[in-house]
Amino acid sequence: MAESSFAEFDFTSADLARLRFAFSPVSEAVASLRLLQDTGRHALHLPWIRAVRPRLAELDLRLLCALVPLGPYFVDFLTPPPTSPLPDITAELELVARADLDEAVSEAARVPAADTPVIRDFLADPAAGVARAAAELRLYWDVAMDRFWPQIRGLFEAEVLRRSRQLARDGAGAMFNDLHPNITWTEGRLRVRTRAWRRSGPLGGDGLILIPSVFHWPDTTVMAEPYQPNLVYPVPGVGTVWSQGVVPTTDALDSLIGRTRARILVTLSDAATTTILARRLSMAPGAISQHLKVLRESGLVTQRRSGREVFYERSQLGDTLCSAS
Repeated sequence: MAESSFAEFDFTSADLARLRFAFSPVSEAVASLRLLQDTGRHALHLPWIRAVRPRLAELDLRLLCALVPLGPYFVDFLTPPPTSPLPDITAELELVARADLDEAVSEAARVPAADTPVIRDFLADPAAGVARAAAELRLYWDVAMDRFWPQIRGLFEAEVLRRSRQLARDGAGAMFNDLHPNITWTEGRLRVRTRAWRRSGPLGGDGLILIPSVFHWPDTTVMAEPYQPNLVYPVPGVGTVWSQGVVPTTDALDSLIGRTRARILVTLSDAATTTILARRLSMAPGAISQHLKVLRESGLVTQRRSGREVFYERSQLGDTLCSAS
């Protein structure tokens, strides 16, 4: 496959009527898995990588990594087109588990690792292989993605709202030509630069799903036949997503005091005010104050006043808890 090629879609009025936005938790998980196989590719995501890498040591991801290798091609059955504007991971994983087995075999046979034991086992028993892949993806989501999904989802929700308004106000052509340099619209034809697809022809009345992404950055990607056609593009503002507070807590600490309080306690390695914590963690100051009150009453946090500001920091017990967990 050429390093760069194009997918072209000819739109009819029926396709334009069925144009919609959505975002996909499972697509983000799969894209992030590719990033973890080559962490030097994009320094943008290093805060997330540092936070999740220690948590992955005990997971068996051999099948997922074989099905989702680096390079232009990976299997599509792991990223089914979203069926609603706001899908959740459980619903999408159910779609993965119900993947068409013939299609899954065809796709798995084309990955670079097709002649390795893990893919040979998949091809020999695709029903068990699909079930294993869905189970691995669930475990991966719980460890690597779940705690960060709210800040990613917030970026997507803002993008979908903005683009929907732009589509209604300016029309499809203006909206498409504003999405990404790889995407152009001319007289009813959408052209997308992509590394893994060559395609030209009508959409056939099926419409197109537009899916913003954090982990696909800076690339665009498309999916078409036999699936609902969709276009994945980097969400604007992706550079801000980790500035909202990637705090590497531990499962033990989360279980003991709750994930939000654990994030606050870990962040208080340096003294901070409620306002500073709210900005670092992308939380409302009122919510921060409530959690700080509990942490202070539990002896994990102390406070001191400096002029008109109140600074909070971990107590010795808080330090011990963070270092032990």
